Amino acid sequence: MQSNKIKAEDNVSTAVNFVLLGFSGLPKLQGLLFGLFFVTYMIILIGNSLVVIITRLDTMLQKPMYFFLGNFSSLEICYASVTLPRILWNIWTQDRSISRLACATQMCFFLMLAATECFLLAVMSYDRYVAICNPLHYPLVMNHNFCVQLAIGSWTIGIPVQIGQTCQIFSLRFCGSNQINHFFCDIPPILKLAHGDTWAHEISVYVVAMLFVTIPFMLIVASYSKIISTILKLPTASGRAKAFSTCSSHIIVVVLFFGSAIITYLRPKSNHSPGTDKLLSLFYTIVTPMFNPMIYTLRNKDVITALRRLFLRK
Repeated sequence: MQSNKIKAEDNVSTAVNFVLLGFSGLPKLQGLLFGLFFVTYMIILIGNSLVVIITRLDTMLQKPMYFFLGNFSSLEICYASVTLPRILWNIWTQDRSISRLACATQMCFFLMLAATECFLLAVMSYDRYVAICNPLHYPLVMNHNFCVQLAIGSWTIGIPVQIGQTCQIFSLRFCGSNQINHFFCDIPPILKLAHGDTWAHEISVYVVAMLFVTIPFMLIVASYSKIISTILKLPTASGRAKAFSTCSSHIIVVVLFFGSAIITYLRPKSNHSPGTDKLLSLFYTIVTPMFNPMIYTLRNKDVITALRRLFLRK
């Protein structure tokens, strides 16, 4: 009898499928949601691709600031592509099942790209710090080789840690419900399905979040503290306005991304609710990638000029 009980539990714990509930609670809005997410995905792909193209092709944009912007736009395309195609597929087919391997793969890529975004935003703030606070040394410090090293470091720094964290989470036993009350395989809703004591795993999530979210955020805050202090000392109002304009776009993206990510991963478990988690996740998975090209192009005269040259050439 005991043997049969253990065998039944093992069968449950090794279930191969999960179900992403997503937005199934809005059955009458499925068509509208599909249209909204499809248009959003097209905006992300087209807008960020344009930024990548002009930062690679336009000779006037061959500067460290635009090198990192091109990297950031490439990242946003990858980041949105981890979640949005699955959302569109689930809504279109109404088949919300996802295999355990596919769920783990989605989570792993999502976490790796999120870590990349955190550090790339920190690198971009450092670039602005050197440009504004040490302008005479800027060409020497932010040389091409150093910029490439910073970009490669940002893209790769989270890979081993996030692979390890994903393996750790999916080594848990999942008994009972296999329904993930989210639109992608994120950590909080997955941990809710885990059987037994998940305290150690929750602590590891907090530690990794502190490393990959809080530390880059504090570096950004430190950089902008120095930047603002330097700008306020500039003798002319026009100089201060120009310096602020080169930073404002980056600050907006930082607030959108880090604000929602910090609230999601660093608030107490008791404060987590599926509706709030979904809303916050929309900001750092979809809203930020969509608004990134708009924020950087509409507030940057060099990028607008480069876009005009590109379309006139065509």
